[in-house]
Amino acid sequence: MCTWPYNHKMYNSSGSRKLKVLEKSIYKCEILSPANKEQFANEGFGIKLNCSVYCGINFDLECQARWQPANKRDGYNTTTKLIMEDRTKNIISTAVLTIDKVSAKDFLNNFQCIADCYYEINTANLTLKRRESVTPLIVAPVCVLFLCVFAAVLVKCFAIDLALFFRRFFLLSSHREDARLYDAYVVYQMQSTDKGTEDTLSQFVTQILPSVLEEKCGYRLFIHGRDDIPGEDRLELVEDSIEQSRRLMVILTPGSGSEPEITGQCPASTQNSVIGGFDWQVGIHHALVQREMSVILIQLGETGPQGYTDLPVGLQHLIRKSAPLKWPDGSRGAAAWTSRFWKRVRYLMPATPARKCSPSVII
Repeated sequence: MCTWPYNHKMYNSSGSRKLKVLEKSIYKCEILSPANKEQFANEGFGIKLNCSVYCGINFDLECQARWQPANKRDGYNTTTKLIMEDRTKNIISTAVLTIDKVSAKDFLNNFQCIADCYYEINTANLTLKRRESVTPLIVAPVCVLFLCVFAAVLVKCFAIDLALFFRRFFLLSSHREDARLYDAYVVYQMQSTDKGTEDTLSQFVTQILPSVLEEKCGYRLFIHGRDDIPGEDRLELVEDSIEQSRRLMVILTPGSGSEPEITGQCPASTQNSVIGGFDWQVGIHHALVQREMSVILIQLGETGPQGYTDLPVGLQHLIRKSAPLKWPDGSRGAAAWTSRFWKRVRYLMPATPARKCSPSVII
């Protein structure tokens, strides 16, 4: 405000000036991205590469980010923008290189991010690296799991076949040193009231059993009426024969609960049933008490309504430990030594027959 006189009067005058305070400017040329020299990419897929340059604060001189190469190839597209942050006044220039579909050649190229500032030029190199596919990481465990399941199913379904096949290559020394004369002592059930059962039992014990195990597999069985010596003491013969046998083979017939008589004689024999009882007692003693021999249980026909409840306690104990093998009488191929039934019987028999010690025996 100014006051001055003029022509005897006082006058006031005022004036104003507009002052503009310039904000502080900072110049800097720094590449923010790419921060790494490599970037993962999937072949056949699109990708965007960012080239960001920090130009400074409140800086209005020329500053630009760009890619080299830029649009020199089909499928390449570059967009550039320059922004100033409202609060911080930071100036950032960004160039985005878009590759529509990454090819094998792109992994060999060198992409260069260029910071083209007013006073200087900075660069940063970037190469694409093929991202490892997760497919092998998933497929490999799945394949291993599938193979394990397949092997488990194969072993479960063909365990007996595999055991019989490899038995010849892995014979145990105990089999070679076993000097017992018989591979199995046959004990069977006499059911005198059923003619059909007696005929079936007689055919199985005297014909089918020897023809498969002895003639085709080379085993040696002890069967009364065929292998006993006339005039020899029966009790002594039974005890000696069981002691000289590796397995006790028990043949069960229908009507097991109808007062069965366990005997070691042929069904057509008229020998006293006391001998059969002694066979059974000695066999059970060796199998359960002395544990010198394994037991093979074979069931002919159906078990009847009472099952095995009326059998001796020792035999019931053996049945609970191992279910009897059911003879498929009348089925096609049942008498063939390669049938499922006889494979299971052979699996339970000794690996090396008593009459042969060579590992090249038929199994």
